[in-house]
Amino acid sequence: MQRRAGSSLLEGVLVDWVVTRPIAEPRLPMSFLTAEEKAAELQRIQAERAKLSAREAEVMLGFAADRPDDRDPQPGTPGAASTEWRQTDPEFPGVSESFPDELAMVIGVARGTAAHRLRRAWTWRHDLPATFAALRRGVLDERRGQIFADSLVHARSALAGRVEQIVLPEAAGLSFSALKKRIHEVLLELDADWAEESRKLAERNADVWVEPAGDGRAVLTAEMNAEEAAEAYEFINAVAVMAKQDGDRRPIGQIRTEIHSLLARGAALGIAGARANLTIVAALEALEGTSSGPAEVNGYAITPAHLAELLRRIGALGLTTPTDGSLTFAVTDGDGALLATLSLADLQKAVKRGEGANPPAGTDGYTPTAEQREFVDTRDRTCRMPFCGRSAGWADHDHVVAHSHGGTTTRTNLCCLCRRHHRLKTLFRGWLFAMEPDGTVHVTTPSGITRATKPWAMRRRPPPPPPEPDPPPF
Repeated sequence: MQRRAGSSLLEGVLVDWVVTRPIAEPRLPMSFLTAEEKAAELQRIQAERAKLSAREAEVMLGFAADRPDDRDPQPGTPGAASTEWRQTDPEFPGVSESFPDELAMVIGVARGTAAHRLRRAWTWRHDLPATFAALRRGVLDERRGQIFADSLVHARSALAGRVEQIVLPEAAGLSFSALKKRIHEVLLELDADWAEESRKLAERNADVWVEPAGDGRAVLTAEMNAEEAAEAYEFINAVAVMAKQDGDRRPIGQIRTEIHSLLARGAALGIAGARANLTIVAALEALEGTSSGPAEVNGYAITPAHLAELLRRIGALGLTTPTDGSLTFAVTDGDGALLATLSLADLQKAVKRGEGANPPAGTDGYTPTAEQREFVDTRDRTCRMPFCGRSAGWADHDHVVAHSHGGTTTRTNLCCLCRRHHRLKTLFRGWLFAMEPDGTVHVTTPSGITRATKPWAMRRRPPPPPPEPDPPPF
């Protein structure tokens, strides 16, 4: 056992025991419990979940205290944070700007989720001490505690405390939606001016989000003022009702969705002045209907025979470069590692000349070549920081080993990092980034947590088949 700095041996033993002791499992199977006992067990679990939520918040806040902001880039200095694109969320005074990224890596979530959970903990401790205490005792459930924090996150501490004093005693008897409504009602009663300030702040930070919904669907969400949202819905619904009255037999929800899609896409209604660029990725086997996995070409270089076969398959599928668009072919090896990217024209030229194709060559300069940028964008697809999904189109081409420290401008030393995580890697101490030749990136936090991200095609390789069972011994 390693002794902790500044502690006695006994203190170190006690801390190690508390940190590493396992959580007890249920002692009795469900068939042994009566209905009354099961109901009591569910209530106990709710209380334990609340206590764990409070404990998690305490640990997060203690961890944040270990990361002071005294070494962060200061305002007005190179690399300082900018609010040009979005007004920042409430700051964590005295805590490093990089801490939410480290917290995200530790608990395995995106940075925004980690910051949101830290903000709840911050609000409980600084503005809602009675709510925090109720969570610790398990007398207020986790979700209602979260509603208090999320609803009062922007409120001044004194105002949040007054709301808590009024609403907390009745919280357990209110549904989640009723609790949110009650908190907002009390806020308006106590300080209508602050409520308006909060609304304006939310308006400045409003955005539009797209989230996957499964089955090839997605959810497009926009945050806006309540009256605007109500007006938009009423307009969409009125048009959908008119369509139903004109004989459209589809469910009205489907009609509303189509109207919303047409309005949001603009170009579908003939609105000029805006263009959308879509990147569609599909394996040739999937297009041919023979496989759902990515393409495979064994070997390091792509031979002329391979290219000719690839071109024949493309011709059979009828793939062509779209007007004002591009068509890029990514060729991977058997493990999904990217070998080369080719346009249709380059592919045709290579086949005509009887040449092969190789990955883009390195350059002695600092700036990656166009071929290298295309290769890295195609390989990475997104920022390579674990749990970050920012598109490669919005990312920098970063030297994993800094060019100033001898790093080469080659595909095996370049990866996509969004501007936030590029700043993190460059300006904040204690972070380590390493890259394998196949494009796998390893990121280690100052607290020693390491996570890896693989290139897009390698992440989507199907699992190996299970081993054949041993034959019976007869």
